Amino acid sequence: MALREELKKQGNWLFRWRSYLPLIMIIIVLLGMGYFEYPGHSEKYDDIWEIICLFISFSGVGIRFFTVGYTPEGTSGTNTRKQIADSLNTAGMYSVVRHPLYLGNFIIWFGLSAFFHLWWFSLIVTLIFWLYYERIMFAEEEFLREKFGDIYSQWSEKTPAFIPDMRKWRSSDMAFSFRKAIKNEYKSIFAIIVAFLILEIIGDIFVEQKFEIDKMWLSILIAGSIMYVIIRFLKKRTKILDNE
Repeated sequence: MALREELKKQGNWLFRWRSYLPLIMIIIVLLGMGYFEYPGHSEKYDDIWEIICLFISFSGVGIRFFTVGYTPEGTSGTNTRKQIADSLNTAGMYSVVRHPLYLGNFIIWFGLSAFFHLWWFSLIVTLIFWLYYERIMFAEEEFLREKFGDIYSQWSEKTPAFIPDMRKWRSSDMAFSFRKAIKNEYKSIFAIIVAFLILEIIGDIFVEQKFEIDKMWLSILIAGSIMYVIIRFLKKRTKILDNE
């Protein structure tokens, strides 16, 4: 099998199982925890750093939120069985970067990795992410090239793959759909909060040898849980979040 076909095959397989990437990170997280300590040996500085990391991860969700809200149905979804694209997105975030959703994912993961304040740990996570998603992006681009031909080629030639070029920004003709964006991303917001809380608890166990739930993170968890329950209820029991 030629390398191009092999990369495409691997990319499609990874695309289907990409939701399980966090499981791969568990061993790396446990390794990082062995070196965990408070910045400046101060809980106050540690809290500040954790909020900065949370903000970084939420900014990744923001990119995903903004991207999904401006895209039509049948594209930029959470499907895992196979590639889907009823139309080619070339406006909004897709006018400055070809893979804005994966860019958002990377920023989410980088925020989580920075929690350990170990430069080499963030580097390891970055390399794993790149090796994992590079093949997925290759498979997606092969699918789009086959389906949309020259239209895709012309767009890809002027649009960077992963590092945005804001000078190329072109507004979308679609109105922003808050309902679609919140339906797609509310789980991500809650998952990030839970992940940070778990890291905080494990970090305290390693540093202070005791189980403790920080009041700040408990408050964030309560707020996130209320948001999650409300949005899930609206999604499952009402039509408020249905697209027009």
